Amino acid sequence: MNPTRKRRLWLALFLLLAAAVAGTLITLALQENLSYLHTPSEAVRGEVPQDAAFRLGGVVREGSVVRTPGTLEVRFAVTDRVADYPVFYSGILPDLFREGQSVLARGRLNDGVFVAEEVLAKHDETYMPKEVADAIAASQAKHQQESAAGEAASEPVQPEAPVRAPENSGGGMQ
Repeated sequence: MNPTRKRRLWLALFLLLAAAVAGTLITLALQENLSYLHTPSEAVRGEVPQDAAFRLGGVVREGSVVRTPGTLEVRFAVTDRVADYPVFYSGILPDLFREGQSVLARGRLNDGVFVAEEVLAKHDETYMPKEVADAIAASQAKHQQESAAGEAASEPVQPEAPVRAPENSGGGMQ
């Protein structure tokens, strides 16, 4: 093999290897920072990661906010209007945080409680982040489908009237 060709081959192999290593490192870094959005209904059903961070989106349930006096600790429930999930947060809440408003919390599960590392509140009383609104709508639709399937399974099935063959009056084809 020609020395120039050999050098080009080694260079091409090195560049290919470097691109593969860079791609692997980028993928690993993105997976670490990736957090999926889940609804309280999904959390109640156990459809959320038990050992990884994720985002919990919904609305702060009315009457659920409890602050610990003398600390920055607060407990509240996030609802998607189908299910509620308890949240614990220690830190300064956003100014727009209040009951009945949409919220997005990032954190992890710990013994049936979502421990938030960050809490984001909506911008005004009519705004709800699109991904939160979509997740809530999907959760409500899934709940309605499950309810409808449960009701259909519990209702007795009514047999249809038997289908009769038409009577042949001519005795044959004409």
